[in-house]
Amino acid sequence: MPNRTPNVLYIDDDPGLARLVQKALERRGYVVHVATTGEDGLARIRQGGIDVVALDHYLPDGTGLDVLAQMEGLPDRPAVVYVTATVETAVAVAALKAGAADYVTKTVDSDFLELLSSAIAHAVDLIQLNRAKATAELEMREARERAEMLLGEVNHRVANSLAMVAALVGLQANAVVNEDAKRALAETQARIQAIAGVHRHLYTSDDVRSVQIGDYLNSLAAELETTMKATGNDTRILVQADNFSIPTEKAASIGVIVTELVTNAIKYAYADIGRGDIRILMSHHADRTIDLAVEDDGIGWDGKGKAQGTGLGSRIVKAMAMSLGATVAYRTGGPGTRVSLQFSA
Repeated sequence: MPNRTPNVLYIDDDPGLARLVQKALERRGYVVHVATTGEDGLARIRQGGIDVVALDHYLPDGTGLDVLAQMEGLPDRPAVVYVTATVETAVAVAALKAGAADYVTKTVDSDFLELLSSAIAHAVDLIQLNRAKATAELEMREARERAEMLLGEVNHRVANSLAMVAALVGLQANAVVNEDAKRALAETQARIQAIAGVHRHLYTSDDVRSVQIGDYLNSLAAELETTMKATGNDTRILVQADNFSIPTEKAASIGVIVTELVTNAIKYAYADIGRGDIRILMSHHADRTIDLAVEDDGIGWDGKGKAQGTGLGSRIVKAMAMSLGATVAYRTGGPGTRVSLQFSA
């Protein structure tokens, strides 16, 4: 309503009083419209442009409360000052509960016009504040939607770029002869694919700030299993994970941790028999704690002593766990290896 004169609609079936109110309000700088029935008043309100309605209780076709009920849900609904000649407070309370901003008791003296003018002025201030707030909220929503759309596009491009890098690393792994170098490049490729998977989930999601972790872990496991089968390894990767939203940065850390633990299990757990199951387990508790574990039924390791290989994978897991505020624990009893972490959502 900035930069224009406020429009007031006065609904009352008393033409004499309506003229008095119109003149009094026009002297105060308002544009005043008059309706004599609730139906005519509602028709004028629906045309738009009305800022405040001064609404009489008794009307030829019902009461002002009926008009208030029909105003519910109208777009850009004007503020309402309820006018009643009754001394019963129940009517005024009912009007306020129905959405009126204020009420004025109708009298035959000049105080009525002063009180009505004051109430309308306050209602104008209120509707200006409400409309300014609604406009600001709309602009914020639109800005957020634009930002999320742009971020989705960024995630799409990042995922594609990481997929290209992973493919190039794969080509390089195929080109080298040294088996240690070939394995190192393959592990690097898996780490890149794990992070690329997070960005793929982000640009296909309605919420770019979080990832549905159950869906992501199932997708990651399928990719790792496909990569293994391409090398002739028949180890199965089984996922049992609750599906819940988790912030993007935590999802990336979880993806790297799971990739490292699964890769280690593939390399060392079933070295003697060649194949077995690897299980990824994740659960979300009511106290907002999250349990993550990767386990196998292989030769077993309790985390003590020198790690097999270069130990880089173990160092990466510990670094990612630290970013989650978690510690890495190894099962000390039972068959196989179980590596678990617990952290807050």
